[in-house]
Amino acid sequence: MTRQEALEILYEYTKSESLRRHALQVETCVVAYARHFGQDEELWRVTAVLHDFDYEIHPSAPEHPMNGEAILEARGVSAEIRRAILSHANYSGVSRDSLLEKTLFACDELSGFISACSLVKPSRKVADVDVASVRRKMKDKAFARSVSREDIINGAIGLGVELDGHIGFCIAAMQGNAEGIGL
Repeated sequence: MTRQEALEILYEYTKSESLRRHALQVETCVVAYARHFGQDEELWRVTAVLHDFDYEIHPSAPEHPMNGEAILEARGVSAEIRRAILSHANYSGVSRDSLLEKTLFACDELSGFISACSLVKPSRKVADVDVASVRRKMKDKAFARSVSREDIINGAIGLGVELDGHIGFCIAAMQGNAEGIGL
């Protein structure tokens, strides 16, 4: 599957601009890690674009992403991509074994949190976000309260990277594609 085909599925099922931007923000971080690890960028890109494609039609657990997986299977999406998408939900019962699965989980909540940090800056730009500001905001439980700090921390641990380094890596990736991700 190509990125364009993944985007077509995303846009078919996801009408919310913020959810579409989220998919692109996760994609940006995941693809940066694919390059870093020398992995298949297109495979990782498609996985990231599709990871929440069904969220609007299945907004609660366990429907998301389990019911979406059947839609992707019917569309011919590979088992590897579908498994990675299932594994990004803690409640799915699908373990995160592959590097792709670990990376998708590690980048999902963090990219959303970095985006939220960007939007409270006077400039509303990711260019003005740094690791220290993200760490400060992580301590504020009222800020972006729907973002799991535990998932951010466990994502870095699962990926085998130091948390500040992971945050910095994702900030840099998002800064490098700021226009493409709406920040």
